[in-house]
Amino acid sequence: MTFQVRIKRKTERGLAKLPENVRQLLYLLITNLQDSGPIQPTWRNYSSLGDDRYHCHLIYRYVACWTHRKGEIIIEVYYVGSREKAPY
Repeated sequence: MTFQVRIKRKTERGLAKLPENVRQLLYLLITNLQDSGPIQPTWRNYSSLGDDRYHCHLIYRYVACWTHRKGEIIIEVYYVGSREKAPY
């Protein structure tokens, strides 16, 4: 099954401020999310945040957070940025 990945508008606006290597890793994560769904145990520091929310580290300093409701094919990336400012 192929999942649809959406990036929240606020998150999308902040992508230009990220380093190029972090953006490339994000696009790779999005591809993985589309192909295999919200559970990504191969990504560094992947964990469930509860309530259908997940996160992983793109590199040591940057994280990505996403949400997925069971039974739906839509995954929403709601945060990409510094781990110090992550909403978890």
